[in-house]
Amino acid sequence: MGSDARRGLAVVISGPSGAGKTTVARLLAQRFGYELSVSATTRAPRAGEQEGREYRFMTREAFTRALEQGDFLEHSEHFDSLYGTPRGPVERALDQGRVILLQIDVNGARQVMEKLPGAYCIFLSALDMGTVEGRLRGRRTESEASIRTRLQRAEMEMAAGLKYDARVVNDDLERTVSEIHSLIRQQEERQGNGCGPS
Repeated sequence: MGSDARRGLAVVISGPSGAGKTTVARLLAQRFGYELSVSATTRAPRAGEQEGREYRFMTREAFTRALEQGDFLEHSEHFDSLYGTPRGPVERALDQGRVILLQIDVNGARQVMEKLPGAYCIFLSALDMGTVEGRLRGRRTESEASIRTRLQRAEMEMAAGLKYDARVVNDDLERTVSEIHSLIRQQEERQGNGCGPS
């Protein structure tokens, strides 16, 4: 690439568990060709999960080494497992002028805002806590104690949404995907990156 190559855009889609971050990000990637950031975790794969698709599965030792070397844009610990966003794939996508989507929780979003000041941060929320609870229970991968903990965290995270560049209520999946795509396009235009196909 020449010196006039455009820098890509990191888009953080953040919000509480059950807001639909993963579903929305996957649809955006499928429909518009955005790249998905794949988080790393020390937890064991669940049935049907594939290495490099849902997560990059790591031992706690390998994760800790990578963390000490500054290889993560953000990290956190939930339910005795470590999670983090590897820096390398995000930086590569940005260098290639691509849009990369990071679906992460509120704490992770704060860390990314500090390390990637150019990131565009969208807070995704469900219509209400009843919707969040229904989505969490619908996963059938969580214990009752885990669901209760996630619901308590979700209430706190909903209140943090005001610090973001944009806020989207995920009350209709198709409308939500369309709205976020429009927000991304507008941000690319503002940054002078809007020379790609629409």
